[in-house]
Formats: sequence, C-alpha cells, structure tokens
Amino acid sequence: MELKVINKEGKETANKVVLNKDIYGIEPNDHAIYLDVKQYLANQRQGTHKAKEKAEVSYSTRKLKRQKGTGGARAGSRKSGTMIGGGRFFGPRPRNYSFKLNKKLKVLARASALSYKAKDNKITVVENFNFDAPKTKKYLDLMKNLNVLEKKTLLVLSELNKNVYLSARNLGNTKVVSASNINTYDVLNAHNLILSEGSLA
Repeated sequence: MELKVINKEGKETANKVVLNKDIYGIEPNDHAIYLDVKQYLANQRQGTHKAKEKAEVSYSTRKLKRQKGTGGARAGSRKSGTMIGGGRFFGPRPRNYSFKLNKKLKVLARASALSYKAKDNKITVVENFNFDAPKTKKYLDLMKNLNVLEKKTLLVLSELNKNVYLSARNLGNTKVVSASNINTYDVLNAHNLILSEGSLA
C-alpha cells in the first residue's frame, strides 16, 4: 500500500512511502486482538478494592438473643452479614488482574489492528516535524490541517518528543506515543492513525 507524505500545512509532498504488507496488509486475527486488548485493560486495573468481612468488623461477640423460643431466626453475632453494619459476604479483596500473553501473539494483534486501519484508509503519514516550545495551539493547528481536529487520533513519532507530547497532553481526543510504545488498544481506540515518516522504520 502506497501513501503520499503530507507536511504540517496539510499539503501533499513529492515523497511517497510504501507500507510493509507484513504489518499493514495481513489478514487480521480478531481473537488475538481480543486477548491483547483484554490484557491491556486488565493491566490498567489497580486491584486495591477491599471490603471488611465478618472477621474484620469491630463489634462485640456476645450472643444477641437466646437460641430458641423467640419465634425468629437464630442470631449469634452483630458481625454477621445479615445484620445492618455487619461484614460483607465474600467481599472484594486486593488482587492482581494482570496475566501473561506470548510475544508472538501480541505482535500478531498489533499487526492486525494496523491492517484494519490500513484497510479503512485511516492512516496518514506526516513528514517529520518538531515544535520549538510546547504549544497546544500549534498542535491543534496541525490536526486542523490534517482534517482530523474533531476525531480521536493517535500520533506515532519515531521517538518521543517532549514538546509535541506536552502540546497534546491537555487534549482529551488525542494521544502521542513513540513507535516503540504503540499498542493494539491505542490503535483501535483512535479513529485516525497519524504516523510520522521516521516512525515507519
């Protein structure tokens, strides 16, 4: 697949790039994508949730009423989960949600996500650029020139540029990553994928 390189003003340049068919032209594997996205979202979870159970609630352990003859159910402790203020039955406990995936599967998932973007013509290649200082307005002008201002975008740079990253940090519908940190979830979550010319290598 061949794409024209666009400059910061949104105009086509004389340069063209050919997308690697082993990355952008494979038959997408939906199950690999599912597993990779599931792992990514699981790894975002803190897992610090906690509720007190019967043994952890601070109440007296005396028996509330006699066992028989009251006409009601037997009750032995205020700590029971059936009592107001009692411990919770099988409450959540701190745990780690992360799980392992094979590297080859993650590579396949990433290539599958990129292939979907290529098939839908949602990839734009921009010539390498830099900002002199962090300016959100400059970043917005760039997105406007590329006709993606109102869409969710992922900008991939060859290596992370602090000025560009800080320019986009306050914006909710865009994300800036380096090529080495690209992941399946971010690719699929973005409506448009913007690649700097240097990131393709």
